[in-house]
Amino acid sequence: MINEFKAFINKGNFLDLAVAVIMAAAFGLVVTSFTNDILMQIIAAIFGQPDFSGLYFNLGNGVIKYGTFLNTVINFLIVAFVMFLVIKAYNRMKTPTAAETNNKECPFCLSTIPAGATRCPNCTSELTKVA
Repeated sequence: MINEFKAFINKGNFLDLAVAVIMAAAFGLVVTSFTNDILMQIIAAIFGQPDFSGLYFNLGNGVIKYGTFLNTVINFLIVAFVMFLVIKAYNRMKTPTAAETNNKECPFCLSTIPAGATRCPNCTSELTKVA
């Protein structure tokens, strides 16, 4: 049983997940600080209120706290935008080059075509065959 537990702990997936959870928690703190300490202060300079959590209205006997919801939506949008930028940068790094995919670039229209092509399917230019 101890050997199975060691094997489980030493699995790459388990360690990757643990690192991801820790990084996500740290990233959440950074985003929260950015939102509260920078972005909301800019909003306060413009609108005069740094935190929307005090915004509410009464509806019958209930209280609708729409300000807290606005704060949460702003945090979500910031996290989503930063994740979009991170994933976009990652995908740009992972995009294979023409040499890696057995493709070449047409010298006339600069489109990517198969390496063995003798005519470009996009601009129909004749290509010299490389020996």
